[in-house]
Amino acid sequence: MNDKNRNLVIRVVSAVTLLPLVLLLLFLGGYWSAALLGAAAAACVGEYYLIVQKRLTVASWVGMAFAAVLPFLPMRDAARTGETAFWLTIVFAFFAWIYHLFKGPLAEAPTRTAHLVNGFLYGAVGLTAVSALRLLPDHGLAWVICALVITWANDTAAYFFGRFLGKHKLYPEVSPNKTWEGFFGGMLGSVGGMFIARQFFFPVFTVWDCVLLGIAGGILGPVGDLCESMLKRAYGVKDSGVLIPGHGGVLDRIDALLFNAPLVFVYVQFVRGLLP
Repeated sequence: MNDKNRNLVIRVVSAVTLLPLVLLLLFLGGYWSAALLGAAAAACVGEYYLIVQKRLTVASWVGMAFAAVLPFLPMRDAARTGETAFWLTIVFAFFAWIYHLFKGPLAEAPTRTAHLVNGFLYGAVGLTAVSALRLLPDHGLAWVICALVITWANDTAAYFFGRFLGKHKLYPEVSPNKTWEGFFGGMLGSVGGMFIARQFFFPVFTVWDCVLLGIAGGILGPVGDLCESMLKRAYGVKDSGVLIPGHGGVLDRIDALLFNAPLVFVYVQFVRGLLP
């Protein structure tokens, strides 16, 4: 078996092993899903820190701990998730400034502080939105699946459209393999995936939900993917980590979801009015 086929087998085995566990914990909800999302948030934040600074400092571990706590906040009041997360972020931002003020080196302190806070926000906010969606009193699981569908269906459709029809590069400076054909094919996949979910599993989705979230997720998800690619390219890194065999790091797998989950949360709150 050559290296290419071996890597493919590893990727498939990893996906088949992990996906049922992830879906089970999300289905169980409560502390189960919060623990899953908290662990994923800490992993994402840690991977960001390792990309930009090559090692984990004391402040990095504090950032990972704060990130692990964030998905538990909606358990108090899902509707006030944004407010409580905001104040926790303020506390962490003050910590980041004070830590680097005394730790130094002073010439790099502002940049390191910015990365500490940005990594925390990047890795934790999207997964906290997933946690808040799951804790909705009605159809919480459906809206979590919505975020997953517009992300995974987009990724799958974009891959096949890009592979068989792709000719025009989307943003080669950041991601050489992405094409405009894959981008629009992925958007069709997001919309189509929502209609399939509506037809067979979640009639709570309206036609407008399927169209609007499918299109918006078909745009925002690839942007999230490109942002992570930009980060890795800027620091000369191939994968964000090694936690998922054959797939790289957690960030590599959920970079698009980190953008799509807040989209769904905002839509549910302000368009559908399902949060007070």
